[in-house]
Amino acid sequence: MRRADRLFQIIQHLRGGRLTTARDLSDTLEVSERTIYRDIADLIGSGVPIEGEAGVGYVMRAGYDIPPLMFTRDEVMAVIAGTRLIERMGGASMARAATEALVKVRSVLPDSLGAQADRVEIHAGPNLMPSDRDRHFIDQIEAAIDGRLRLALTYADEEARKTTRDIRPLALWLWKNGWCVVSWCELREDFRMFRIDRIEGFSTGERFREERDKSLPALYAQLAEQGIDPRG
Repeated sequence: MRRADRLFQIIQHLRGGRLTTARDLSDTLEVSERTIYRDIADLIGSGVPIEGEAGVGYVMRAGYDIPPLMFTRDEVMAVIAGTRLIERMGGASMARAATEALVKVRSVLPDSLGAQADRVEIHAGPNLMPSDRDRHFIDQIEAAIDGRLRLALTYADEEARKTTRDIRPLALWLWKNGWCVVSWCELREDFRMFRIDRIEGFSTGERFREERDKSLPALYAQLAEQGIDPRG
């Protein structure tokens, strides 16, 4: 078990308000009592309101803010803002997951912090707001990226000229004109970006094998040579 996971579990065991001994925790988490004492000391040092002492047991005071997350106020606001961004602008599945995540985060916030979280709003211009169709395209393309599946696109350029492309989808980027799929284009034998709102349709093909010169790191290296960092 990772130490971060163990610290989380210690907090969860102490949240119930019952006096819990280091021996009980060590037996449950399968580590030594010395490790438990060190972890509890570190948690107390980081501000978690744990009371007690070795040989007696430990308990956590009621009212500890967002105990399972251990986020600061600024971290919570960042999480809420990012989640609302995906809720409004992500794919259909992404948006549903973001809504569910917001409910879970909001449920563990104290009233004062929850009220601040409720006031976080995200607004975007019309160019950045995907249509329902595009939201479903985003989900399907994301699945193709995850499965390394080729895509056969029917695409319209800015002058409405149609073309067909076979691509290896590598990533989804939210760019200045909205969502794009970053890919290796078999026709151009180079990296290309295709705007989601200009894709008229696509089908998935066979799985492709990742090749170093046709990968996302290779694209980043190419852009770096041009003095461009798309990751900010």
